[in-house]
Amino acid sequence: MTDKTDFPGPRFRHADEVEWLEVRAQLHGDKRVSVREKWLEVSPKCMTLVGRYEPGMIVHKHGHNSHHAIYVMKGSMMCGDQLCTPGMHITLDEGSALGPIVAGPEGVEMFEVWFGDPRSWAADPEGFDTLLAEKGITKLPHPPLKLPDWVKFDDT
Repeated sequence: MTDKTDFPGPRFRHADEVEWLEVRAQLHGDKRVSVREKWLEVSPKCMTLVGRYEPGMIVHKHGHNSHHAIYVMKGSMMCGDQLCTPGMHITLDEGSALGPIVAGPEGVEMFEVWFGDPRSWAADPEGFDTLLAEKGITKLPHPPLKLPDWVKFDDT
């Protein structure tokens, strides 16, 4: 059993009080397309966010260093060969990979939870580069983010 002092009590944060952060970007022709997130909770035990992918945004097949749950709220996306629409829940055990993720024509908005270390790893970088080249998409450097000291992301 965990000591109650590990959990100081409930923390409340309304999404309207959190700024959207651009976390990934691509050029689709001359148009910048992004993933934006509202980080609602960031701790070594849990990370939660609302993510918004603009139409056509593609994120590489990847996994995370913890269990991960995704709930699609608006729009649609393809996760590999699986169409995900509002109401779709996705559970990934630690070590599982998902993707590539392709936002639908109206984009996609989802709620995500990581139960531990949220850092990611690429599952098929060569396949992702090939997919982007086929579609004429240019991968842009990740926008700068201010991260807690305990989070160190690589450049995947």
